Amino acid sequence: MKKIVISTGGGDAPGLNAVIYAVVMSAQARGWEVYGSRGGYKGLIDPQEMMPLTPKIVEDITSLGGTILGSTNKGNPFAMPVKNLAGEMQIVDISDLIMKNFNRMGFSCHIAVGGDGSLDIARRFYEEKGMPVVGVPKTIDNDLFATQLTFGFDTAVSTATEAIDKLHSTAKSHDRVMVVEVMGRESGWIALNSGISGGADVILIPEIPFDMDSVRQKIEDNELHGKHYAIVVVAEGATAKDSGVVCRDNQCEVGRQEVLLGGIGDWVAKEVRRITEKDTRSLVLGHLQRGGSPTTFDRLLALRFGAAAVRMVDEGLFGHMVALVNGEMQKVTLEEATRRRKKVDLNDDKILTAREIGICLGD
Repeated sequence: MKKIVISTGGGDAPGLNAVIYAVVMSAQARGWEVYGSRGGYKGLIDPQEMMPLTPKIVEDITSLGGTILGSTNKGNPFAMPVKNLAGEMQIVDISDLIMKNFNRMGFSCHIAVGGDGSLDIARRFYEEKGMPVVGVPKTIDNDLFATQLTFGFDTAVSTATEAIDKLHSTAKSHDRVMVVEVMGRESGWIALNSGISGGADVILIPEIPFDMDSVRQKIEDNELHGKHYAIVVVAEGATAKDSGVVCRDNQCEVGRQEVLLGGIGDWVAKEVRRITEKDTRSLVLGHLQRGGSPTTFDRLLALRFGAAAVRMVDEGLFGHMVALVNGEMQKVTLEEATRRRKKVDLNDDKILTAREIGICLGD
């Protein structure tokens, strides 16, 4: 009988609970035990943070947003910030402690559910410490290179599209320009998909440095054709030509380990107001895109990922991640999965579609 531990790390995403459900039920069918590590690796640091997962515990969680295990995007076990006796912060490698607890508790495998950061940590545990690991891709940003889609993305796009839909009526009522900032880090997938679906006039993504003069021309063209309002969708990592990324609270300072993107929506709104003299407002959707129940698509994808992960454990395919390739569940190495982030291809059909239906992409 195998004994599996599952963890959910990084930013939360709709569908995490569906993965947990599928792992538990698939393992139960094989007579295996499943435990959940709360808050990422906390359960492997402090056994009090480890919880048994049974069919009874997970029976109603598939439709729930968030994760019953909790998550964290801080605290890399290979470089964990801890306070010493003097109250000073020190960076400590606690990976050996985690491996000791992993072995002492008798685990056969770790199913790590996360984005590029969490999966890179899982890769290091596999390659450097010998931990049997299977990865499951999770990020609303859809920027993991080795898989066509990640669960959580469809729900985030649906949330953003609904918000954009609702902004049309208020923008039209006041002849305003509404600037909507969405998530996505350095990839423009959420902005592109929701912007096209929501009928935006302008979509600004990180892959295309934008020129505000191009944005101005689109807004003026709207005016010439009797449309006195505009919707601008901007990804949080988008940048103007000859300009750097915009971050919250000076979090882009050189040398910082974590860059907190945010604020480009306000910047674009101020520039639009200045160069067009139109009433302009900005809206940041932020973590609203991470919340709520997963869509049918994300729910099914998450269930497929979870079941496929258990099959990989059964076959001993450690050091790999489940990936959606050509519509099917396939295995890819964790090294391949975390090598680089997936960007929007400028020849992608959605880019061509946006241009052909008259959406300005800022270039």
